[in-house]
Amino acid sequence: MTRAVSKKRMRDPGSKETLLNAAVLHWMHDLAAQGIVTTDSELNVVEWNHWMEEHTGKSSADVIGNNLLDLFPELRERRLDRHYKWALEGKVSVLSQALHRYLIALPAVTGEHGQDQMQQAVRILPLSHEGVVIGTLTIIDDVTERVRREAELQNQIEERSRLLSSEKLARNEAERANRLKDEFLATVSHELRNPLNAILGWAHMLRLGKLSPANAERAVETIYRNANSQAQLVSDLLDVSRIISGKLRLDVRTVDLISIINAAIDSIRPAADAKSIRLQAMLEPDAGPISGDADRLQQIVWNLLTNAVKFTPKDGRIHVKLQRVDSHVEIEVSDSGVGISKEFLPHVFDRFRQADASTTRIHGGLGLGLSIVHQLVDLHGGTVSVHSEGEGKGATFTIVLPFIGVVSHHREAEPAPPANPEEITTFEGLPSLQGLKVLVVDDEADTRELIGEVLKEVGSEVITCRSVEEALIALEQHKPDILISDLGMPDEDGYSLISKIRALPSEQGGHIPAAALTAYARAEDRMRVLRSGFQFHLPKPVDSAELVTVIASLAGRAYKSKA
Repeated sequence: MTRAVSKKRMRDPGSKETLLNAAVLHWMHDLAAQGIVTTDSELNVVEWNHWMEEHTGKSSADVIGNNLLDLFPELRERRLDRHYKWALEGKVSVLSQALHRYLIALPAVTGEHGQDQMQQAVRILPLSHEGVVIGTLTIIDDVTERVRREAELQNQIEERSRLLSSEKLARNEAERANRLKDEFLATVSHELRNPLNAILGWAHMLRLGKLSPANAERAVETIYRNANSQAQLVSDLLDVSRIISGKLRLDVRTVDLISIINAAIDSIRPAADAKSIRLQAMLEPDAGPISGDADRLQQIVWNLLTNAVKFTPKDGRIHVKLQRVDSHVEIEVSDSGVGISKEFLPHVFDRFRQADASTTRIHGGLGLGLSIVHQLVDLHGGTVSVHSEGEGKGATFTIVLPFIGVVSHHREAEPAPPANPEEITTFEGLPSLQGLKVLVVDDEADTRELIGEVLKEVGSEVITCRSVEEALIALEQHKPDILISDLGMPDEDGYSLISKIRALPSEQGGHIPAAALTAYARAEDRMRVLRSGFQFHLPKPVDSAELVTVIASLAGRAYKSKA
């Protein structure tokens, strides 16, 4: 068909093309379920269909011939006019409900789907004739119902996700609780067995009467120091038990905080002096007496000071401040120590929580002291808080105590049952260790001294080290026959040591017989010890005779008696 014929048919009112065009225009104007707007190249409205009339309230007679941007100036304000500029340049634009919400603000059908405003998806297209853009076409879709369905679906997904997250959180919390329990039990075992090892070992040597006067005096001092350490650990455990069961009671009376704080300072001063830590106190005389349990208040201050000394390096500073503020008193203990990370800060007062619970941790303890402080302060009707700028920036603990009384229910402590005496085990009949070189690795000086004394008594040559680094040097220099190593040590633990040794060739000591002497005494600890390369697992406290027998077994002398 030629172009001339085509034009003739278009002009013919009865031609098919004319009828089709009329049908399309009728559909666009009267039947379309979308808003349809056409403009010329000047953005003057040419077509404004019935859907637009119905939803905007503007009739086509009022709109056609007027500029679209003048009719709706908010299009310029919202910078949507640029999409029409792009359309006149031949580009297609799509406005999504998520990003733009609407092209022209239109009300939703009253109460429809809970929306006051119609949610729209819009396409703005160029209208071309013979390759030349002559206007624009805008199609507006009402997507309010789709948005409602998507919102419902999203809510269902979020609810299901919340339930799954809640279930996962509960499972993770249970796993965390089990892990914390295991870590706590391992730590309790370690912290109780370490002093017990030195106590029993030195006591055994004293009962044998084999020590020189100087060593006997050192043995008594070591036993006393470790017994005090163990007594404090047991006391902390009992306090926590009483607190949890609600059986802890206060003996409340009028007390002088200044004397209580000074007593606590005096008790920890030797430990501070040993690290050259400066103790400073600023105690206001008018802080005045308060109602409280003197022993428990001193325990609170002592725990905070002990904690400060433990975590403050040599030549550091600890400051204690007491002041009255309105109707309460404040006790502040600050230090220049290692500080507290932001991640651990919310858990400082949790029971059995420690920033480092690994076998390479530097500081001992059960992680109970600060929890006990928190509970005792609560029982006195006060509050305790902590502040730290982060690791390496020290920490400040602040206690607030009110001037109020607390009901007293004093209970006498129950006497401890007397200890049953045990038989003295002598070295008679034990295998000979004469001429054996034994390398002993332990970060506890008391344990190193004790094992050294025991092994020297049976003829061994003993090399003692306090770290993995020192042990590897000693292994190369002294060529020992047997290795006895602790597991829990700072920086690198006993597992790291045995791993490095077993990686060495035989001539450099890689096959040295080894036993782990450790306060970690769980079944899983024993299995891990044997899997890691040790031949024996010796839990602390170890009997001296058992230690000698194990070393003799490692050296192949189990059935040879001492010469």
